[in-house]
Amino acid sequence: MLGRLNHVAIAVPDLAAASAVYRDTLGARVTEPQALPEHGVTVVFIDVGNTKIELLEPLGEGSPIAAFLAKSPSGGMHHVCYEVDDILAARDHLKASGARVLGDGNPKTGAHGKPVLFLHPKDFQGTLVELEQA
Repeated sequence: MLGRLNHVAIAVPDLAAASAVYRDTLGARVTEPQALPEHGVTVVFIDVGNTKIELLEPLGEGSPIAAFLAKSPSGGMHHVCYEVDDILAARDHLKASGARVLGDGNPKTGAHGKPVLFLHPKDFQGTLVELEQA
């Protein structure tokens, strides 16, 4: 069911400062910031060849990233994203296996314009998992 690792997401309190570290210190190409109001975040992506790093900053007071940063003010790894060929089939298989899909269980459009779902971290060894349709 799982395809390749699409990205590792890191929550940051200051997107511009974090982007500068990757760009200026590590020499990475950083995309322009993209606001995703439906997800409550602003993101940039860093292409590292075989996958991407996503930097997330809270967007709005209800952002789930704000709650994460309240517990870890300097930021940290937020989630991993895996590709799947058929997100609805993956969702149905996971639910039948007892995994919890966050939200209403229906895919939302992610930063790459593709359907995404998030899976409860308690079902995956404490790691928030995002699935993105390939």
